[in-house]
Amino acid sequence: MVLHPSKPANLLAALLLNANAIVSVEYLQRMVWGDEQPATARAALQTCVLRLRRLFAKHEVVDASIEAVPGGYRITADARSLDLIDFRDRLREAAGLTPGAALAPLQGALGLWQTGVLANVRSDVLHRDEVPRLLEERLRAVERLCDLRLELGQCGQALVELWSATRAHPDHGRFREQLVEALYRSGRQAEALAEYRRFKAYLAEGSGRRPLGGAAPAGAVDPARRGPGPGERVRRPAGPGAGGAPGGSAALATGGPVVHRPGRRGRGTAAAADGRARGPGRAGRRTGLRRPWDREDRAGAAGGAPGA
Repeated sequence: MVLHPSKPANLLAALLLNANAIVSVEYLQRMVWGDEQPATARAALQTCVLRLRRLFAKHEVVDASIEAVPGGYRITADARSLDLIDFRDRLREAAGLTPGAALAPLQGALGLWQTGVLANVRSDVLHRDEVPRLLEERLRAVERLCDLRLELGQCGQALVELWSATRAHPDHGRFREQLVEALYRSGRQAEALAEYRRFKAYLAEGSGRRPLGGAAPAGAVDPARRGPGPGERVRRPAGPGAGGAPGGSAALATGGPVVHRPGRRGRGTAAAADGRARGPGRAGRRTGLRRPWDREDRAGAAGGAPGA
């Protein structure tokens, strides 16, 4: 069943976005007519519900029904009748699997997105208040898929997604981080540096800020953010630290683990959960790595480039 742009289509969209939950009359009126509603909006809403029920009966839609309940209306739906429920179910399934096993449900979830969101719905309020939330759910799923591919060493496949994602969403910094990391780990260091410079210039033009405190995206090659290597162990310090944060010094205020490297007794590399406990340039020097943008960032700092 396909509905043309109309008030019943607006109503159906508002109900389906909140499937299996009670949706208030006030909310539905605002989604159907906008912020300025006619005096007869409540009666007109009942008429729209009646029209939808007749359409369901005409097209033999039996796995969804609109119920009048105290406080509003509710539509019943499941993964067979509503792609949004199917999408979220697959994401939940992927969250409980190993990286290799999680790829299939994530790809299946993203494959459900075929056209624009609510393309046949002409409700400015729905597009303003609800569509951004739905798009954010999809972007998070793309992020997760690319994270898994990078974790599994599938950098080439991650690049296929990331090239289009970064161009479609230039302000989405996480996609840029993943793209730089994928290029670098694929042996394309010059392209990784060029992409980093491109993003830095984009941010400087738009807000005068440098990405991630003036350093290259930490997820790209920062050893402090990777897991322990062979022969290394991870320990979380116990007891209050000097900086007042549980578990250690001010550098560990975010609760990151300490990775102890063999042969460096009594010294560990603090890797905070958000990757900001130690800048990427410093971490690279501590472990002996030389990355193409380290020298550039040091030169930029000496020249007084604006910080984040």
